[in-house]
Amino acid sequence: MSRINELLIPNVTSLPAQGKPDTSNRLQSGQKSEFDQLVKDAAGAKKADVQMSTHATKRLQERNIAFDGAEYVKLQEALGKLRQKGGHDSLVITDKAAYVMDVDKGMVVTAVDRESMGENVFTKIDSTIFM
Repeated sequence: MSRINELLIPNVTSLPAQGKPDTSNRLQSGQKSEFDQLVKDAAGAKKADVQMSTHATKRLQERNIAFDGAEYVKLQEALGKLRQKGGHDSLVITDKAAYVMDVDKGMVVTAVDRESMGENVFTKIDSTIFM
């Protein structure tokens, strides 16, 4: 073989030594992968704050619906679950009220108090969640 060929085409006739496989990155029993946490964090990053439309704010006032921190947290959890399941226009029912939400925008479109729920027809929704 000429000297130029030795520079351009290395000798690959020998294989690396066969030994034990590298186990330095293997998870121990009960240990969780950092990748799993990154996936969960990425899913949580999509979870935006719940916004109220002007119409929904007006309905909360008119219907005397007490909207507190606990109710907000329920809507935020519902929003995350609905996004995971592919909901777009959803009905969220809590112990205080029913909310129609635009899941893509993270916005409450309207609200109905618990006592008036039976009198209303909810249209153009693709999913319902009880919180």
